[in-house]
Amino acid sequence: MSNEILVFAEQQSGRITRPTWEAVAAGQKIAADTGGAVTLTVLGAGSSALAPELAAVEAAGVVAVESPALAEYTPDGYAAALAGLIRSRQPQYMVFSHTYQVRDFAPKLAAALGAGFISDCLGYRKQDGRLVFVRQVFQGKFNADVEFTGAAPYLVSFQAGSFREDAALRGATAAPVSTVTAEISAEQVRSKPGERFREAKQAVDLTQAEIIVAVGRGIKAPENIDLARKLADALGGEIGASRPICDGGWLPMDRQIGSSGQTVAPKLYVALGISGAIQHQVGMKGSRNVLAINKDREAPIFEVATYGVVGDLFEIVPPLIEEIRKARG
Repeated sequence: MSNEILVFAEQQSGRITRPTWEAVAAGQKIAADTGGAVTLTVLGAGSSALAPELAAVEAAGVVAVESPALAEYTPDGYAAALAGLIRSRQPQYMVFSHTYQVRDFAPKLAAALGAGFISDCLGYRKQDGRLVFVRQVFQGKFNADVEFTGAAPYLVSFQAGSFREDAALRGATAAPVSTVTAEISAEQVRSKPGERFREAKQAVDLTQAEIIVAVGRGIKAPENIDLARKLADALGGEIGASRPICDGGWLPMDRQIGSSGQTVAPKLYVALGISGAIQHQVGMKGSRNVLAINKDREAPIFEVATYGVVGDLFEIVPPLIEEIRKARG
């Protein structure tokens, strides 16, 4: 068993996703705390073309896993490819960002390896020479300490925003790149990918958004969401919402942020009329900067806000939009 920290680099449609860099930051920190070395791996048919981008970070190497069976994502193909790689390299840890794709195939991978998998972690701490991972339970009301037992490899995924993507260290020189071919038979891939799921025609993966303008019950009426949309457009961001807005049908469910919706970690999160219940905070607490606008100065959202404005959003947002438009020319 090596002291390697293997980091999964997720790619979609030939592009490395934002959560990958958070996983890299997590892997680098674990390596520093355990005396290990980070290796990145990317899967796909033609995945070697993505390796140079990954090689720019501080790592011992990058492994591109190629196979015709990986041309399109399937949980069977990805689990088989990674299981083979892990058996050959014997890493101590395999680190993921807790994306929709990872939560689809990682349990299958762990079962195939007979390995432990601690998912959706907020972070970890080093205690008496061992790593103790922290994850939320009961919809974010409590944090639980979880440890691995038995022999490595240990699989762990981190919630969006647990590590900052810009915390991923870049290397002084490019990391060496290697390519391996995964032997995956047709019988191993028992599922066939269909069209990628869309809740609505214009659905967006908010986990990839760098700027989000989210609305809560303070928006008062569905027709007022247009004001938030104008602010999002001015900022070059996406629109999101708290659960009551989506439950009421004012916005589609794919826009919901929170414990029962998406977990996001944008560079800027603007909360308009959102009280900030714990269920909502679970979904947006990884945001780098939070601007909250709410009439209630006791609203919980102000406890996690970087900037807070107590006031009527209908009086504050229109001039804010105008100033942003002027500044952007």
